[in-house]
Amino acid sequence: MRREETKRMAITAVFAAILIMQTFLPNIGYIRIIPALPAITTIPLTIAVYGTLMGPKAGFIFGLFWGITRLIVAYTQPGDMVSLMLFQNPVISLVPSILAGYFPGLIAKYLNQTKYAKLGYILSGAVTSLTNTIMVIVLTSLFFMHDPASLVHYLGNYSSSTPLILILIMALGVNGIFEAIFTAVVVPIIVTPLNLVMKRA
Repeated sequence: MRREETKRMAITAVFAAILIMQTFLPNIGYIRIIPALPAITTIPLTIAVYGTLMGPKAGFIFGLFWGITRLIVAYTQPGDMVSLMLFQNPVISLVPSILAGYFPGLIAKYLNQTKYAKLGYILSGAVTSLTNTIMVIVLTSLFFMHDPASLVHYLGNYSSSTPLILILIMALGVNGIFEAIFTAVVVPIIVTPLNLVMKRA
């Protein structure tokens, strides 16, 4: 039991170090293609791999850790106005991150012992990214529904009659789809050999 706990702590420390590096080193965790819009993030890949390997409870806590780093970045070094306005809100920073960490662990927990384990890895990757994107869009639309103009100004040229949630889907959805495909493809490639190594350790 003690050996298992030590192994889990070591794995968590490695993933925490990777997440910190992705967060604070330029263009590793947050890749900026269009300066005015939020970056494409590779961090959901790290979250998905960790949650899939370690389970839903550990994934929940690791997602919380991501949300806290997101909040810190929004206050100390925001890369664009949209990120500043969105992620300085603790709810928008924390809730999507926590759920993004929890769901891959939950999927893996129920599919790991079945013949659909590899499908579970693909789902874990896609669900992690999509959960993050969808929750950010939904929560942002709720928090800015009474003053959408303050945010829409930075999202691009949209008609004032366009619903805020539709604007958010158009502005943030492309990033989310790209991230989901990337994460879904890469998670099985990483998790499959890591699972074998962990079982032998």
